[in-house]
Amino acid sequence: MPKNFIKRFMPDHQMVRNHRHLRFLGNLLHDPNLFHLNRRSASGAFGVGVFVAFVPVPFQMVLAAAFAVLFRVNLPISVALVWLTNPVTMPPMFYFVYKVGAWLLDTPARELQFQATPEWLMQEIGAIWQPFLLGSFVVGILCAFVSYFAVRGLWRLRIVRHWQRKKDERAARQDF
Repeated sequence: MPKNFIKRFMPDHQMVRNHRHLRFLGNLLHDPNLFHLNRRSASGAFGVGVFVAFVPVPFQMVLAAAFAVLFRVNLPISVALVWLTNPVTMPPMFYFVYKVGAWLLDTPARELQFQATPEWLMQEIGAIWQPFLLGSFVVGILCAFVSYFAVRGLWRLRIVRHWQRKKDERAARQDF
């Protein structure tokens, strides 16, 4: 069952509550919903985690933890999903959100020649920050909604199939 598979990879709730970077949340981490694995908490965690993955800020895991506490969804899943944006996936994702933002603002997208220097970064961010942030917000919201409803739908589908299988097993036993 997917629930048991996911539970194997979830950290112990006491370890999360005592983590030094999450102490600022205080007693808010004692909410049992933050560690339950059900359809509501898992789908909400996917929505939060995917949205925060598209937010171009440092310390995304802390932001995901704060949103998970605020919305009372599964904390470990929310925090883990921000790693969708990692050093390998970040350049294409952020270029895509920039292109989306430029399209939404109806401005021509600049062709960027990346250089790993602080001067280049400050110069380019000054020129592209509006479409970049708009695109990040819009794509983040859309992906969050899609992931939220996909997890809810897949979870529901799994439950319906489980019920149907049990019903068929009962019917087969009664036929004997």
